[in-house]
Amino acid sequence: MPSAAPPARPLTGRVAVVTGAARGIGRAAAVALAEAGADVAGLDVAGPVSPILDFSPATPEDLAETGRLVTAAGGRWSGHVADQRNIGAVRAVAEAVERDRGGVDVVFANAGIQAFKPLLEMADADWHDQVDVNLTGTANVLRVFAPLLVRRGGGRIIVTSSSQGQHGTRNGSAYSASKWGLLGLVKSAALELGGYGITVNAVIPGLVDTALTRHQDRYAQAIVEGGRTPSGEPGTDERTAVEMLRAKTPLGVPWVQPADVAPLVVFLASDQARMVSGTSFAATAGDSAHVTA
Repeated sequence: MPSAAPPARPLTGRVAVVTGAARGIGRAAAVALAEAGADVAGLDVAGPVSPILDFSPATPEDLAETGRLVTAAGGRWSGHVADQRNIGAVRAVAEAVERDRGGVDVVFANAGIQAFKPLLEMADADWHDQVDVNLTGTANVLRVFAPLLVRRGGGRIIVTSSSQGQHGTRNGSAYSASKWGLLGLVKSAALELGGYGITVNAVIPGLVDTALTRHQDRYAQAIVEGGRTPSGEPGTDERTAVEMLRAKTPLGVPWVQPADVAPLVVFLASDQARMVSGTSFAATAGDSAHVTA
């Protein structure tokens, strides 16, 4: 006898927290969670993060637009501006969400940054800002919100790692180290929290069409990785990077869309994934085939 189809809105009645919600994967996931029935609290720094970054920061207006899209999808929304490096600020958000919503069921710890610098040329900020945001900041989110899930009687934690957290990255050691560290965090948290009915998993995006990917430093890194020399002209280097990334990726695209990653988040947040924990799910347009471990 065939199994019953999953409900159309499998997350009805649940409260989800999404970090890095102002744009990109965070926005797409927030909307997808709302479409699946969840109410969403979105957290984002919505402002400058580090001078090492070669792309414009998210803004309060970006976060508000995510809220508009979540509401249009049928979910209740609350937006919260906070830097996840500041655990006190994260605690204040958690207290507000628990007070206003009665608890939390799903945490999607997604916020992160990326920059490139060779080890031999690194200043302290090139290392610390990426590790502090991506690894320590995500750990802060888990440390703060996991007790809320325990009080709720269980729940789901989902973390955004990266395909670059599964292999080395030329001129990107800080980012790779931070994202590889997140996989260790996920597996350790899964061991510790399983007894409370909490699953912990990672999503592994490949290159995604977001501000974090569509900028000169990222084009140059892709060109250098392919054995060629960047021109220094953004339009030219973008075209070269697109050509090289298409050739490298089995499905023939330079990057995936945020909406290609969001369904993995919804699945891992749902009851269908109740026996899935301590692992990762990838949306990389086939680039996962290059990972050997």
